[in-house]
Amino acid sequence: MSELSFISIKDLKTKLENKEVTPDEVLNHFIGQFGKYDGAIKSALEIFDFDSIKKAASGKGSLFAIPGLIKDNIAQENRKVSCASKILEHYKTPYDATVIDRLKSSGAFLLGRANMDEFAMGSSGETSAYQKTTNPWNVNRVPGGSSSGSAACVAAGLVPWSLGSETGGSVRQPAILCGVVGMKPTYGLVSRYGLVSYGSSIDQIGTITRTVYDNALVLSAIAGHDPKDSTSATIDPQDYTKTLTGKLKEGFTLGVIDNALEAEGLDPEVYSLLNESLKVFEKLGAKIKRIKLPMMDYGAAVYFVVSRAEAASNLAKFDGVRYGLRSKDSDSLDSMYKHTRDEGFGLEVKSRILIGNYVLSAGHSDKFYQSAKTVQSLIRAEFLKAFDDVDLLFAPGAPSEAFEFGKFDDNKLLMDLQDYFTCSVNLAGIPGIAIPCGFTKNKLPVGFQLIGPDFSEHAIYQAAYAYEKETMWHNLHPKI
Repeated sequence: MSELSFISIKDLKTKLENKEVTPDEVLNHFIGQFGKYDGAIKSALEIFDFDSIKKAASGKGSLFAIPGLIKDNIAQENRKVSCASKILEHYKTPYDATVIDRLKSSGAFLLGRANMDEFAMGSSGETSAYQKTTNPWNVNRVPGGSSSGSAACVAAGLVPWSLGSETGGSVRQPAILCGVVGMKPTYGLVSRYGLVSYGSSIDQIGTITRTVYDNALVLSAIAGHDPKDSTSATIDPQDYTKTLTGKLKEGFTLGVIDNALEAEGLDPEVYSLLNESLKVFEKLGAKIKRIKLPMMDYGAAVYFVVSRAEAASNLAKFDGVRYGLRSKDSDSLDSMYKHTRDEGFGLEVKSRILIGNYVLSAGHSDKFYQSAKTVQSLIRAEFLKAFDDVDLLFAPGAPSEAFEFGKFDDNKLLMDLQDYFTCSVNLAGIPGIAIPCGFTKNKLPVGFQLIGPDFSEHAIYQAAYAYEKETMWHNLHPKI
């Protein structure tokens, strides 16, 4: 069964249809993968038992008997959803998120809960209250964040797909650092019902796989309008695999964001590999157009303010009254609030809550939060204007290869800037995909982003698949 470890969903479906392997054999194999290898990777907070996994897979649709792992901020009925935080350590959710309901209806095996940065606050996977997920290509390096476990488990061959979530790049950035494919859909394409909120105006569930086709297949299973989510777009379910021809559309123009490609701090090795990727697109027939998006340079600062303001508001409900941890070291309601939040939240979460409350406070809201929201609208307008002249945009997704644990412990600003290339896409609400494009001399993955206008997932997948067919990176995997 070892050939199943890094098999694509497409090929695994064929094996199941031809009865070369049974659903039970598939499930046993991938549960076993975690038992054998996740001690080194630490991608999962929990793997469920065989019987409950099989019972939950109620349908027989496009992902029948295909195993995946779910980021631990997405509700699974009668399962824990801790957000990798002590404050929700023992909390079990009473309902399924819409994406979980759709995955179960498709017949997917939901193996467990993926580790993450606490409440999705982090860019490296180092802020989980339980364990630090490692990068499968080098366990001394971070996997990226906040969807650290979701990216690492796919890269390690423990499952063929996973769900993550994005607020400032938390699917695309770890996908790049782990050498896999990560899609952040248009805001509203995938329901947020059952996703524990961080920054509600920019949060979005995304998909992580090893190939573009597989990614399109998983997104097809979860996307579409949901009346339970007031921000859900009125769009019917679609098959995103239909446009995967292996060719670019006639007259395809790729806009290269020059100020991103020339940004200070972009590693020279990464820069070189990105330029090699552009040559592949030219070979495929793409017209390359160099453009500048000056407002993108404000993205990190805007994201810093908006995300923390919304986090402070969203996390106010975790106070010991209704959810999770309640401190026993309290003699009044006020002290219960204080002790519960002090004991339950980690340092990064506390820091973001404090900053968020500050930028929302009287006398500061106009200066910080309202100003940031104004600039956010300008960032979106600039992106949309760019698509008048190009089909998709090309940009880096991370400034360097995966870095060592603790590298930015003494420089939180540089840690925040790990989101520089990705967060503007979240602020604009538009879709973007991360694609692997090579390796550094340290044998660590590098990737790029393709970014499109609202609801251009079909076009993004088409271009990404054409690139993937011309390259070999998706066929390489680490030795665990």
